[in-house]
Amino acid sequence: MKIKTPLTDQDLASLKAGDQIYLSGTIYTGRDAAHKRLVALIKENKDLPFNFNGTAIYYVGPSPKKPNQVIGSAGPTSSYRMDAYSPLLMEHGLKVMIGKGPRSEEFKKELVKHKGVYLSAVGGAAALISKSIKKCTLIAYEELGAEAIYELEVEDMPLIVTYDIYGNDLFAEGIAKHQKRKI
Repeated sequence: MKIKTPLTDQDLASLKAGDQIYLSGTIYTGRDAAHKRLVALIKENKDLPFNFNGTAIYYVGPSPKKPNQVIGSAGPTSSYRMDAYSPLLMEHGLKVMIGKGPRSEEFKKELVKHKGVYLSAVGGAAALISKSIKKCTLIAYEELGAEAIYELEVEDMPLIVTYDIYGNDLFAEGIAKHQKRKI
């Protein structure tokens, strides 16, 4: 299934855990240090460097680009480190997060509450993912280096819906299937 930002509530409602999607449009990068700063801006009632509505945050710290490249390798980072920051960001409109690995029960509850989705990018496929990134622009926190916030234009970025707005959990489903197979 192909989807494009800006994403609507209807787009998110159509996604189910386990769906394989190709995302195109504008998304933003952000890891721990950037999330901490975004939360501080919200608490200080200051403007954010980008609008959360209809977009996604990709938990990535891209490597330096080589000549004639838009970006270096751009594989996902472990997402659980953003769990402490995510509820407040979701309260302010963020509904789509992209990373790798499982998230906390609290995060999953907040995701359902705010009708958001968590998408997994395949870890270990950083070079492949970088090919779907057509443009990379630094927009905030240059001093953070790879943890700065970048605006990315992506085309057919391969992702898997891991948690959907209905509370379905692809990780839990996979574990349950595996446990049933044990003799």
